[in-house]
Amino acid sequence: MPITKESKRLRIKLGIRRKISGTASRPRLAVFKSNKGIYVQAIDDTTGNTLAFSSSKDIGEGGKVNVTVAKAVGAKIAEKLKGKGLETVVFDRGGYPYHGKIKSLAEGAREGGLQF
Repeated sequence: MPITKESKRLRIKLGIRRKISGTASRPRLAVFKSNKGIYVQAIDDTTGNTLAFSSSKDIGEGGKVNVTVAKAVGAKIAEKLKGKGLETVVFDRGGYPYHGKIKSLAEGAREGGLQF
């Protein structure tokens, strides 16, 4: 099997998932990005439930996503989690490099009041 960009990212993602896990008091903030959007969800891995989610479509951006849209998505998920009484999370970058949109999303979540 040839090594592709996607298979390399999935291998990194599995390595990250071996090390981190979310709980009800400290959920995992999982990030996924595509060509058309960026998505984030807070997951309790002990029960397998999604506690909150947000995406670029929630804030009204349906086209290409840039760093300002990613920052707004981070702020939106922080607002939803703060409403549920959660302030600390575990950040799961999903195998993506921590720069650009992923970094911007994390900064938006931190500015919204989440700690990780």
